[in-house]
Amino acid sequence: MMTFMADEMDLQAAAAAFDRSSAPESETAAEDERKQVLSQFPLEEWATLPLSRYALGQGTPFQNGPTYCRLMEFGTPNLGSIKGGSAAKHIMYHHNSGEWRVAAPLRGLEPQEAWEELRGQFVRAFDAVATGDFEAVDDLEVLRFGPTLVTKSLATYFPEHFLPIYAAEHLRKFVTLLGGTTQTGASAWHTNRRLLELVRSRPEFEGWSRQEVMRFLYERFNPRTQQRTIWKIAPGERGRLWDECRDGGVIRVGWDELGDLGQYQSDTELKQALDAHWPRSSGGSLTLARRLLAFRDLEPGDRIVANRGMDEVLATGTVSESYRFDTDRPEYQHVVPVSWDVSHGCKLAEPQPGWRSTFAKVQPSFFARLATGPADTGTESQEPHTDGPVALPEDVASVLEALERKGQVILHGPPGTGKTRLALGTALALAGRADALNSTPDQRAAAQTEMLRDGRIQLVTFHPSYGYEDFMEGFKPDLSAKGPGLTLTLSDGVFHTLCSRASAHPDKKFLLIIDEINRGDLPRIFGELVTLLELDKRGLPVALSVSRRTFFVPANVRIIGTMNTADRSISHLDAAVRRRFAFLPVGPDPDAVSGTVGPLDLAQFFESLNTRIAHHLDVDHQIGHAYLLRDGEPIATEGDLAAAFHHEVIPLLEDYCLGRADLLHRILGGLVDEESGRPALMSPQDLAAALATEFTSGTPGPDA
Repeated sequence: MMTFMADEMDLQAAAAAFDRSSAPESETAAEDERKQVLSQFPLEEWATLPLSRYALGQGTPFQNGPTYCRLMEFGTPNLGSIKGGSAAKHIMYHHNSGEWRVAAPLRGLEPQEAWEELRGQFVRAFDAVATGDFEAVDDLEVLRFGPTLVTKSLATYFPEHFLPIYAAEHLRKFVTLLGGTTQTGASAWHTNRRLLELVRSRPEFEGWSRQEVMRFLYERFNPRTQQRTIWKIAPGERGRLWDECRDGGVIRVGWDELGDLGQYQSDTELKQALDAHWPRSSGGSLTLARRLLAFRDLEPGDRIVANRGMDEVLATGTVSESYRFDTDRPEYQHVVPVSWDVSHGCKLAEPQPGWRSTFAKVQPSFFARLATGPADTGTESQEPHTDGPVALPEDVASVLEALERKGQVILHGPPGTGKTRLALGTALALAGRADALNSTPDQRAAAQTEMLRDGRIQLVTFHPSYGYEDFMEGFKPDLSAKGPGLTLTLSDGVFHTLCSRASAHPDKKFLLIIDEINRGDLPRIFGELVTLLELDKRGLPVALSVSRRTFFVPANVRIIGTMNTADRSISHLDAAVRRRFAFLPVGPDPDAVSGTVGPLDLAQFFESLNTRIAHHLDVDHQIGHAYLLRDGEPIATEGDLAAAFHHEVIPLLEDYCLGRADLLHRILGGLVDEESGRPALMSPQDLAAALATEFTSGTPGPDA
């Protein structure tokens, strides 16, 4: 995982080696864009700027040019990007439902009243910066709901006071890189100013322009440390739009009726729009909503694969610009610019079942094989594609970030969602074996076994009889003692042993993984250690209750727990324990089961079934994707499907329904008898067809 604690030599060497030859060209382009903003939206006219000239989503473009928000997000890329995500970054915008969406402080006001308040705060911010009163901007509450837009606005009108970097997270990481610290809760523009101070204080940046500093920081110390998902995206049915996409340098998808995807703030909101336009869909629209938002949020540098059908790769591509909604096109108006490499086009040796739909996730190892051209993809040998060090998967990176922030994490979700696998994957990353995360199952298992033998990573499973003496210390029978009677000796528990090792190696991270953490009596197991888990209490000595020995939790110890929410919800955990853990949900992943069995679309069946479970029971009792996997791959045969359904899914649901045949029938429909709850007997081939009829009655929008 990338670190932002670069030493002086690293930073100086990188700055000295940085190619500044293109600086004049980029600076000229940025200045031209800045002059465009100042010409169309002069600072002195902001006090009377009408709402129609500011906000997104008002249909017909304004006759004098784009609105302010459109120009800042889409028309001024050289001034620094604020693309991606929803239109909420603009604080106020017109939704295609006809209503105005506004930030929380403006709710309840009429649109014009809300605009006057927002416009007034922009004007006060501009006036404050013009007079050097930067602290006054922090007092403008409404502007805090649009940090990227506001910071870019300040940098555009007052370039001498700000850098063209606007994302708060990126700013914080760059400040840390340059040896500075940031205030908790500081605004993006405040952190931007802090970064500018650090840049000006460093001799290696003497004579550099703001644009050069931005390019240098992003190119050499990119803050996007997570491994980005690689997507397979079909250019129309059977690739019918491929020629247009290839020649135009774009990838396009349909669902035009949704309008600009930037107006949707969540997958739930987009799912509601999908349901409104395609009501016949049977539960699959949430997955589609998430995939469409992932398409919208593709970033420059992301990798994609264009396909025709399930067995042909048309090209691989690198995203070059952010998403836009292009109403000038007659169809497939959702567009992302892409630089295509058609040399990776090939016929695959075997069809990819999950490629039936427009979107599918691509494993990094599969993408690497496409680039190098091994025999199993049917490609010819090519030079391997490299993008520098392999970044971490998003889920692993999220757990690591939570561990650094809190010290201990609980991964929670329904059974079968991969919580223990994620915990072990995080352990591999901590142990310096991130390379094994994208390896074969056997290689990953071997790496995990080797890791657990090392002593830095410990795995334990809690259960009702597990106690303080097992976890921390206690008197246990001495099996080596001779003579009559029972001899008890003081023995260290698993956590005490781990902490002793960590104390001896303060430069290394140590990790305890507690599987099924909610099955243990946590207050009894942790005892006085609950207080010591807090990061600011690490190193604080206490006397242990049994031996009275002095003990402390070293700063380099981390804990990951896993819990099945079907057994016990988070709310049932002891409050003192709960406060000291970060909680990360690990939910069912339909993409993990992308594939088909006969007429059955596994992913759509999986999501539809879980939609019913959530409706009739609750989300904690949904089933995980592991129930539909075999050897890490989606079920592919009718026999495996029948075995999973009859021997795993139905018994689990019967247990959840507590013998209520009517409840089981509401979830499984005609697959069980309404009165007895007895599963219908049929051949494996007929079961696949019956599940398809019951659970996958339709798919919204175009199919690949």
